[in-house]
Amino acid sequence: MELDNNQLLRFTTAGSVDDGKSTLIGRLLYDSKSIFEDQLEAIENTSKRKGHEGVDLALFTDGLRDEREQGITIDVAYRYFTTPRRKFIIADSPGHIQYTRNMVTGASTANAAIILIDARHGVIEQTKRHTFIASLLQIPHLIICVNKMDLVGYEQERFNEIMTQFEEFSSKLLVKDIRFIPISALEGDNVVNRSQNMSWYQGAPLLYELETLHISSDINKVDARFPVQTVIRPQSEEFRDYRGYAGRVASGIFRPGDEVTVLPSGFTSTIASVDTYKNEVSEAFAPMSVTITLEDDVDISRGDMIVKKNNLPTVTQEFDVMLCWLNNHPARPNTKYIIRHTTNEQKAIIKEILYKININTYERVTDDKQLVMNDISRVRIRTTKPLMVDSYRENRITGSIILIDEATNETVAAGMIHS
Repeated sequence: MELDNNQLLRFTTAGSVDDGKSTLIGRLLYDSKSIFEDQLEAIENTSKRKGHEGVDLALFTDGLRDEREQGITIDVAYRYFTTPRRKFIIADSPGHIQYTRNMVTGASTANAAIILIDARHGVIEQTKRHTFIASLLQIPHLIICVNKMDLVGYEQERFNEIMTQFEEFSSKLLVKDIRFIPISALEGDNVVNRSQNMSWYQGAPLLYELETLHISSDINKVDARFPVQTVIRPQSEEFRDYRGYAGRVASGIFRPGDEVTVLPSGFTSTIASVDTYKNEVSEAFAPMSVTITLEDDVDISRGDMIVKKNNLPTVTQEFDVMLCWLNNHPARPNTKYIIRHTTNEQKAIIKEILYKININTYERVTDDKQLVMNDISRVRIRTTKPLMVDSYRENRITGSIILIDEATNETVAAGMIHS
């Protein structure tokens, strides 16, 4: 059966340590027969050697354990599997203390998020944190898997209690679609196959939900944004007069003949051609990588943005951001960081911390002005030169930024621009 890109679902898994995330991914791969025979044989042998009666499903996701033990930092691993209905990419991140950083990284391109809850413990702080991040990143589908139902006697009453707990706090968030599934990853209940132990559950198992979720494109098709990555000026005699601006279309559509504005300079021109490495094309749209040529000789460099004349982003040096602090070291007030926004890179400072989010109540905290790892806050950022920005809610590409420590070159924060 031929598969196209519309059948590709990217999803992330989030849960506290020991919630059974590795076992769940292992069960998905094992029961959907997405394991190579030699890999399965190796894991069966390892399971026997460790004294397990059956296959230790968690071993399917332990391929990076050796690297982590050697001190190599791998925060998010991507796993791939296919069923007759769809292709899948799982962003699998470990659930240790750096969970905010890992989830922000893994979930940034996800169509759906699976949030695991241990049936014995119910909703905990990390459940709320993961749900808030999923809401912040505008992941359209949340699947809440209440795991380890075998350890609470497969009780419907316990499942209903956790659903109520979750709905009480998630009602404050903007999440379009939330689904609840009672599962036992270890025993296989409601993961790939319907559970015989929970006949009271009338919904579909997890894999069927993943196979049938509607995938809506998060690409903004209205606002034309083309961040320039590099200027193309061939040295050959044949193309001596060629001057093109290469990059990836962030959103919208560009065609020859379109009147455009170059920002931040404000110069205007008309698109002469849209070229790919093979040939000229009649239009370019996200996420195509193309080279645009203009009818006028305009001064353009990396970090500039080509947009439509009648639809401009905000050009500013100061803006508000919902910031996730990802670094072990706290933010230093009035310290210069490197800010990256599309192809633009320059210096910036966190001018003001407006408020932090109390992850248990989702209330705003205004009297705490220090940012430490895992904090989520609204801050005001000032840059040395103008950036061309949109609200993250309207455009995920031109509405997101990262901050980098100049001294260590570490990414210290990721942010969503707030209009």
